[in-house]
Amino acid sequence: MSSNLYPLKFEPILKKRIWGGSKLVSDYGKKGQIAEAQIGESWELSSVEGDISVVSNGFLAGNSIQELIEVYMGDLVGEKVYDKFGIEFPLLIKLIDANEDLSVQVHPNDELARERHHAWGKSEFWHILECEGNAELVAGFHDNVSKEVFLKSLAERKLDSILRKVNVKKGDSLYCPAGMVHAIGKGILLVEIQQTSDVTYRIYDWDRRDNEGKPRELHTDLALDAIDFERKPDVISQQDVAENGSRQLINNQYFAVNHISASSPIEKSTLDSQSFTIFFCIDGGFTVNWSKNQSVQVKRGELVLIPAELTTYTLLPINETFLLEIFIP
Repeated sequence: MSSNLYPLKFEPILKKRIWGGSKLVSDYGKKGQIAEAQIGESWELSSVEGDISVVSNGFLAGNSIQELIEVYMGDLVGEKVYDKFGIEFPLLIKLIDANEDLSVQVHPNDELARERHHAWGKSEFWHILECEGNAELVAGFHDNVSKEVFLKSLAERKLDSILRKVNVKKGDSLYCPAGMVHAIGKGILLVEIQQTSDVTYRIYDWDRRDNEGKPRELHTDLALDAIDFERKPDVISQQDVAENGSRQLINNQYFAVNHISASSPIEKSTLDSQSFTIFFCIDGGFTVNWSKNQSVQVKRGELVLIPAELTTYTLLPINETFLLEIFIP
């Protein structure tokens, strides 16, 4: 190895939201700069300007992910990833606690985001960690909804009637590509994996008002050119994964995500080192061992970043454990 890199954990960045709840603090033990109610999001790994994640473990604690990429470059993120993204980490990973319905929104694709905001687009992937009965996601429109139908429904305050809603349960997943109108429904707690971007166009907010009694800002004009009226991907239903087995959930140009079941040690060995790997703990807990007497523990709701140059390591589950494995394909 060319450096002393090791598996990295990060301080969560908590976000108060009008629709947020208390589970991220009470059930997942998240601690950050704020400790109030209505914590809607915990940014677990971010390179968004103003919200850049800081390492919490080992001798690199206190350094930001951006500072580490500047120093370690491809050794940390992978040569191909570094060549494409430079010092900007390409993924934003969040926990989202929807105590109330989120607004109906859409994100621009790469081309539109670059033109308008000098930013990346925002395609997302959701994996449901918890949800109440009859929980729903908005995932596009019904068939035959045109721009004209959309604008008429919006003007007549009937947008709800043309939205495509899908029921979800714990363990389900959904790909939310840029351009697809979407919303997370009340009673859902999920992990979101997305491109590094914070560009959102809010279309409708259920006539909700903010803490000062004002309607929340909408971005209908910007959204019109961003909406893809045809996109409506299906829910990826939960399936049992064989013991110490892996099931691919998604693999596209932005990210790959595998669902792993672990109940005994898993030896990991990668030789191409073209990308970092992130393991997010859905349930249970595990330890990463990467050299003699060196390990880091990861609990439910936490993630660990494995540097690209760390090509051999072992995952040691604590009882039965379920993980998401995330990387740039």
